[in-house]
Amino acid sequence: MQMPTDYPDAGALAGVEDELRALPPLVFAGEARRLTDRLAQVEAGNAFLLQGGDCAESFKEFSTDNIRDTFRLILQMAVVLTFAGRKPVVKVGRIAGQFAKPRSSSVEMIDGVELPSYRGDIINGMGFNPTERVPDPQRLLKAYHQSASTLNLLRAFAGGGYADLYNIHRWTLGFAADNSYGARYRELADKIGEALAFMEAVGVTPESHPDLSRVEVFTSHEALLLNLESALTRLDGASGEWFDTSAHMVWIGERTRQPDGAHVEFARGIKNPIGLKCGPTMEPEDLLRLLDILNPDNIPGRMTLIGRFGSDKVGERLPRLMRDIKAAGRRVVWSIDPMHGNTLKAGNGYKTRPFERILSEVRTFIDVAESEGVHPGGVHLEMTGQNVTECLGGAQMLTEDDLSSRYHTHCDPRLNADQALELAFLVAERLKSGRQSRSAAA
Repeated sequence: MQMPTDYPDAGALAGVEDELRALPPLVFAGEARRLTDRLAQVEAGNAFLLQGGDCAESFKEFSTDNIRDTFRLILQMAVVLTFAGRKPVVKVGRIAGQFAKPRSSSVEMIDGVELPSYRGDIINGMGFNPTERVPDPQRLLKAYHQSASTLNLLRAFAGGGYADLYNIHRWTLGFAADNSYGARYRELADKIGEALAFMEAVGVTPESHPDLSRVEVFTSHEALLLNLESALTRLDGASGEWFDTSAHMVWIGERTRQPDGAHVEFARGIKNPIGLKCGPTMEPEDLLRLLDILNPDNIPGRMTLIGRFGSDKVGERLPRLMRDIKAAGRRVVWSIDPMHGNTLKAGNGYKTRPFERILSEVRTFIDVAESEGVHPGGVHLEMTGQNVTECLGGAQMLTEDDLSSRYHTHCDPRLNADQALELAFLVAERLKSGRQSRSAAA
């Protein structure tokens, strides 16, 4: 059970839920419909989905700088992927609502002391003491207001010139120049620079084409707390359809995807695009049943299937899922979450993820998709624009000894800015080689 039931004052919780119902929507129906349209382009093979952000947003780390840096990282990665894949990138943040975290156990034991598990700042506190771990309904309101502020900043950055394509490329060039393993990055970065220089020479600049300084960025989170999601669900007067206005896109996690469960029932009734995590225990017949429930009209862009298998299982478990879903004619976006299946505990006790395993799962995902005649539609990453030390490896060669220096996550280990951008370059290389192979075969 992922919904907390141990709020000490049920009346206070009900009062907060009523207050949430009266607050303005965080996003709008038209925006969610536009994301469905963009994802339909991904499903058709004409675009790529980049979904990424914090594992769990926190109240303590909320700041303009952190939001800006994560936004900038998404833009940098998108430029690299767009250039290599020759396709637009649909940018969806795990942001402005990704506060709650599913837990495998409702209790946590440290040195013989048992307390309720930390479930994200939206429910209780991270500190290991009885006071912090009591669920507090006021945290739901704080999360709402932080999400609203985050969205205001994102909209300002996206439309106010900060997203200028030339600026983004200059930031990316800095990464390539500073990276001791960066020859391959510099080569691709140089080619992007040549393309931008040509555009400028023929008069295509942010001044002449304002769209070059604006981007679309959407928000998403796991629809874990159904009381919050229900309270922010609104009827769209123009269409008579219901939308969850807490985010443009929500997803159903591995632990809550039971066909007869409340989370699937909730998602069935809203018109937002829906993500569905698919792990190594998912069977094709179970997935088809869920698609029958969640997308009975087989609407393109409605469903994104997010694989999270682990680098050691993806090659074995993914092909049959892709094959059977394709054979059934289901219109879905296939994406890969290479983070959750590759978590391990380091020798010094830190939970971490090796960069090489993350990269391996993404590469195998692309290989399997291409062999099954399916578009490798996107990646779903836990990452931050900050210089944290939470995942091992990458060009920085982070070791177990480095983890303690800047291990700041409130839940799961995240790729730092350099590791995430490095992954984008390496995925771009792989997508580019696949595109060239298809062109040669044609």
